[in-house]
Amino acid sequence: MFDVLIVGGGVSGVSCALIIGSALKRPYAEGKKVGIFTHQKASSLQNGVYNNAYGIAPGTLGSTLMETSLQHLSTAYPAVEQIANEKVLNVEGSAGNFTVTTNKGSYNAKIVVMALGSAGNFDLEGLMQYVIPNKKALPEKNRIQLTNDDHLVAEGLYVAGTLAGQRSQLSIAAGSGASVGTDILSLWNNGLPTQYHDSIPK
Repeated sequence: MFDVLIVGGGVSGVSCALIIGSALKRPYAEGKKVGIFTHQKASSLQNGVYNNAYGIAPGTLGSTLMETSLQHLSTAYPAVEQIANEKVLNVEGSAGNFTVTTNKGSYNAKIVVMALGSAGNFDLEGLMQYVIPNKKALPEKNRIQLTNDDHLVAEGLYVAGTLAGQRSQLSIAAGSGASVGTDILSLWNNGLPTQYHDSIPK
């Protein structure tokens, strides 16, 4: 049983994983099991060149970010389990007892974070009742989002990035994923507003 499973290894998913991973040694998160599906074949990052994203060197390729972000996660927070080469097909259940089915097996999780893209071909069983047209994309783009209230789709089910209805901008997607990460940390910390920052020792 995972405490959190993140579906999507792009900007919002990895940002969420980094935030949660950074806090796993805190008392409120100790012993939590966290995983992320890093299947990225449909990521919109692949063809991007980034000149306008905070903290990223101008000219950085999206394809490079796809690799280095997962390396960063693995090096800095190895407790976050990366599940590669599995495509999620189905998400069913409710808070505390979700089942995530892939092309290779199934996993159980207390919390699920959906951090996939907003392409109109979204077809995950168990989630189609939440699909609506993306409110911040041009209609002709045929983009979708999941209905949500500040990233919360239903109890225990979160959405981040463009699938949450955010604009397709790297900085926005990163912030969206980080926001979900802090919401989960706050939940674990008895509902107290929580964020975690590493700092230079004094």
